[in-house]
Amino acid sequence: MTYYIKSYGYSFFLFSCALLIFFTTTATAMAGEYRALEGVKQAKVVFDVSLGSPKISNLVFWAVKNVYEDANVRGLPQTPEIAVVFHGQAVKLLTSDQQGFTGAEKEEVAKFAGTLQQMKNDGVKLEVCLYAAKVLGVEPSTILPQVDGVGNGFISIAGYQQQGYSLIRIN
Repeated sequence: MTYYIKSYGYSFFLFSCALLIFFTTTATAMAGEYRALEGVKQAKVVFDVSLGSPKISNLVFWAVKNVYEDANVRGLPQTPEIAVVFHGQAVKLLTSDQQGFTGAEKEEVAKFAGTLQQMKNDGVKLEVCLYAAKVLGVEPSTILPQVDGVGNGFISIAGYQQQGYSLIRIN
């Protein structure tokens, strides 16, 4: 009987050591996943979006949302600040007038609108270039309510960059 207790104690000790090593190396690996975030206090990003494909936009915006939802970014000392400025063909994804889209594309556009609403609810700044809307024949009154209109999207992008936002282009 004593033999089993010693064996059990030794096994417990080895098991405890293995757990300690596992959690220590796992925590180190997780903390070091993004070496680029070492010393960073806050993620400030402006996305410059001209991509006009409904299907591809939904795929890409998973990654855009992930920028501020990621635990590594959320773990920074300051809350992330994210802005998205739409211009070019992307403007057509932001209107209730869906002329020119097929049935499948209309479903993707509706899904995209839902994603944008969630992002707005999460505190992401969403802006559309009204100059691009005019050039593309998009009536400003049909722009989704979760997206704010600005006269020239390039001015917004420049302003965000001057405020310290990093620029990411999505074409």
